[in-house]
Amino acid sequence: MIEHTSKQYDQDLEQIRSRMMQMGGLVESHIRSAIAGYLDADVERAQQVIAGDARVNELELAIDNDLGQIIVRRQPAASDLRLILAASKIVTDLERVGDEAAKIARMARDIHANGTGANTRLVPIGHISDVAVGMLRRALDAFARLDAAAAARVCAEDAAIDEEFRAIIRQLITFMMEDPRTITMSLQVVWVAKAFERIGDHAKNIAEYVIYIVKGRDVRHIPLAELEREALGR
Repeated sequence: MIEHTSKQYDQDLEQIRSRMMQMGGLVESHIRSAIAGYLDADVERAQQVIAGDARVNELELAIDNDLGQIIVRRQPAASDLRLILAASKIVTDLERVGDEAAKIARMARDIHANGTGANTRLVPIGHISDVAVGMLRRALDAFARLDAAAAARVCAEDAAIDEEFRAIIRQLITFMMEDPRTITMSLQVVWVAKAFERIGDHAKNIAEYVIYIVKGRDVRHIPLAELEREALGR
């Protein structure tokens, strides 16, 4: 973070960053609880995620309000304005990660309540969930340290989670062709796997905003090799 002549300004920015990390930690815990609800038939944990989504939404609104107040009171210069604008977008991505966790939790609650979750371990959902959570954690760490190189590494992981998702789809197609009785279960797995693929997308978005903060260039929608060159200053 840039140090300003106004200590209160620095404190305001640090407080916002701290609340963003709190929000990130909350959505990460929601993801873990949601996958536990799905894989382990832990309906209580799934229900906690669903109920806790309101807290994620509250944090999004509160942080956005604080960011708006800084713009009004401080009239930030270019580098700070980049930080504030990017922070607002990161908060939106975190809220959407929370939505995906709640979606998985609702799926877990419904399938186990209906007794249709007996084969949830048939497809290795646990691995794609680990990849998605790891991407999110590393993206948030890159934001905390304003580390463009670390952010670029998170962006590079997006291809791996996309391939993981495609592999799950191929496996499910095989199951459904061999035994039509697996169709219902397979469609449930598709929805859960897609939620994790989307979490990976949001983690990549956060990483791209980190590069924007540090380097001053919007790296969305450019080839990975060019993004890496920009982040590493080559």
